[in-house]
Amino acid sequence: MINGVPPEPSAVPTDNSPAPRIDPTVPNIARVYDYFLGGKDNFAADRAMAEHLLQIEPAVEMNVRDNRAFLERTVHHAAREGLRQFLDVGSGLPTQRNVHQVAHATAPSARVVYVDNDAVAAAHGRALLDTGDGRVRMVQADVRDVNTLLADRTLMEVLDFSQPIAVIMVALLHFVPGDEPYEILRILRERLVPGSRLVISHATPGAMTTDAVRKAVEAYKRASQQMHLRSLPDIKRMFQGWALSPEGLVPVTMWRPDGLEQPEAPRGGYFAGGVATLEG
Repeated sequence: MINGVPPEPSAVPTDNSPAPRIDPTVPNIARVYDYFLGGKDNFAADRAMAEHLLQIEPAVEMNVRDNRAFLERTVHHAAREGLRQFLDVGSGLPTQRNVHQVAHATAPSARVVYVDNDAVAAAHGRALLDTGDGRVRMVQADVRDVNTLLADRTLMEVLDFSQPIAVIMVALLHFVPGDEPYEILRILRERLVPGSRLVISHATPGAMTTDAVRKAVEAYKRASQQMHLRSLPDIKRMFQGWALSPEGLVPVTMWRPDGLEQPEAPRGGYFAGGVATLEG
């Protein structure tokens, strides 16, 4: 690190797959989130976008960190309640306390498949996440083509769809337009068995001004990502056919928070999250 700025990352994977083509002048959402989480796999363009987002919504960095903590808590609870298979869709770049690390702390035999459509995230995942014994694998695929994803050979080798699976879609579906998330989730629900778990967090405008929402959406467009902020009723509809946990759909800080103090409700935009079980 030089003058507090992390060095430019290498996108070359350590396996035999070809290095992904990247343009370091174009920000990438996975690398922007990596920056917010304190990682080093980001370029100057990613850091510039992150700082721009902070000017629009000062809470965005804390929101990203809160969202990551929500992911950890939901995986921990799922593992404690007996889930032994995890499908993390839209996983982004590997960072600290990944899903398999949290799950394995409770259930060392748990199997985890990470999925991301970004070539750099997938390359890093293949290089860093494989435990060497087949329990943890990385797949490059796009959730918008969910049938192809579910037919992926690696995914099918690791996960047994005749047994419950915890499907994790954290900070993902707000990048999927229109009614597509509902159809994706319908197809997933039909493939899963009772006892499976669904974890969703989704960006919502909350108390953000209309101008701030517009600027945030424009910023994400520069990273070739179209963001679709949705209302709480629209996010809750994603759990149709599932039984939400007693907490319901709440700001992610309020889903079974660690410690004794109940966190305050967010004031600006935030991530809403929920966890649900597929009943028989």
